[in-house]
This record gives sequence, C-alpha cells and structure tokens, in this order.
Amino acid sequence: EKRDLERAIRNGEIGSLIAGYSPQESHRIQRIAVEESRLGIPMLFARDVIHGYRTIYPIPLGQAATFDLALVEEAARLTAQESMQAGIRWTFSPMVDISRDPRWGRIAEGSGEDTYLDAVMGVAMVKGYQGEAIDQTSMAACVKHFVAYGAAEGGRDYNSTGITERTLRNVYLPPFEACVKAGAMTLMTSFNDNDGIPSTGNGFLVNDVLRGEWGFDGFVVSDWASIYEMVNHGFAEDNKRAGELAINAGVDMDMMSYAYISHLEELIGEGKVSMETVDNA
Repeated sequence: EKRDLERAIRNGEIGSLIAGYSPQESHRIQRIAVEESRLGIPMLFARDVIHGYRTIYPIPLGQAATFDLALVEEAARLTAQESMQAGIRWTFSPMVDISRDPRWGRIAEGSGEDTYLDAVMGVAMVKGYQGEAIDQTSMAACVKHFVAYGAAEGGRDYNSTGITERTLRNVYLPPFEACVKAGAMTLMTSFNDNDGIPSTGNGFLVNDVLRGEWGFDGFVVSDWASIYEMVNHGFAEDNKRAGELAINAGVDMDMMSYAYISHLEELIGEGKVSMETVDNA
C-alpha cells in the first residue's frame, strides 16, 4: 500500500492527503512529491482539526456559548500553529451550518441555530486558522458544508432538504458569505440535495452565488465521496456522470469519489468537460 501511494504521488495522481501521518512521514512524502514527480507540486496535507490539535479546546458549540470572538480566534490561531508543525496545512473547519433540529448528530461541530452567531464565530475561526498574513503558521480554512446540510429532514444525516431561495439567502447562506468576505481560502460542498439538486452538482450555488455574486476565488472541495453520493440521490446514473456534473458545477477537488481521476480525461475527449474548466479547477 505504501508503494502504491508513492507511485501515485510520483505520477502526479494525488494532490492532497487526509493526514494520519507522523511529521517524519509527512516530510518524506512531501520530498517525493517535490523532488521526484514531473511537476514538483507540493502535497497538501489536510485533517479534520475541529477544536484543537494537540491542545484540545471545547467543541465549537461550546466555544460559541462563550460569545467571546477574541478567545475563539486565539484558539484557532494556536490550533494552526500546532497543526503546522505536524505538516497539516488545511483544516476542514469551520462548520457554519445552521442546525435547528436536535436529532441531527453533527450540531456539536457548529455554532448553533442563530445565523448571526454562526457567521461571526465562523469568521473568528477563519482569521485564527489563516492568520493576519499567510506565513509558516497559516492553515487554510475550509468553510462547510455548502449549503443547508444542517437542515436535513428528520435530522437524518445526508438526507434531503426543501428550502426556498429566500430562506437560503436569509438564514443559511449569510455565514458562508461572511467567511468568504473574511478571506477563507477553501469551501466544502454538502451531502444534501435541496429541491432535488445535490449541492455538489449545483452550479447555481457554486458558480453563480459563491463565485459570481460573492467573488470567491479559492477552491471548492467535495465532502467525503459526495460526488458519488449523487448516484445514491438518483441525480446521476453513475460515477462518470457524477464527476461531469460536479466539475461543471464548480467543484474543483474530488474527495474520495475517484470520479475525476477515473473519468475526466474521457469526459474531456467527449467534449462534456472543457479544458478551461479543468484549468480553473
């Protein structure tokens, strides 16, 4: 398995890893990417660093209960400094999902049910993770889950939502917009579909609202296998079609669906995905 990983990195087939590696192993992998691959692009190591890395802080819901933005930002700043020393430069946080159904099991990861509080807490975390200037202590924030994941029907994870655009814009989108305006580098699409369209294949949300209206110029990553999840939602007939929908909707990175690495070349050859889209990603 280690040999397969090293081969894939040398071949330029892997751009990032969800880290469970020691600092020494991360450094060794990074040397392979930089010194032994054709393009020499460094690996991006990521992890769900949600409320501290070595030093553990209260869960985000508990942090939100302090109403202390400076304290939350400081905790995120120290989290970034500790993570960076282990080679982790990207965290899947903050979660700014508005969650008002206590049956949903992920409420602990957000800041609660209030749109304004979620927004200001998310901004504090973004500032803490990324720092005032991008330097060796910075960790890229990933604002998640875009969008309305916390409104899953019946509190059932991955479930559907049926939210009007008015409610999206008044309740669920403002925390994401605030984090984007605060300089968040990355954003993650959500598992749920809304009004029948999964977020990972929703060009209106990703291309029109996020990039067009808000001017977001970072990159968008799918949630874990959420590209393939579009098959389970009945929105795509297979993983190839799901990959086509996702990249054309503006999702730049495929996390764990293997749709892009398996099918993008073929989709380009068929004229279903343009090279401009791939270059933008």
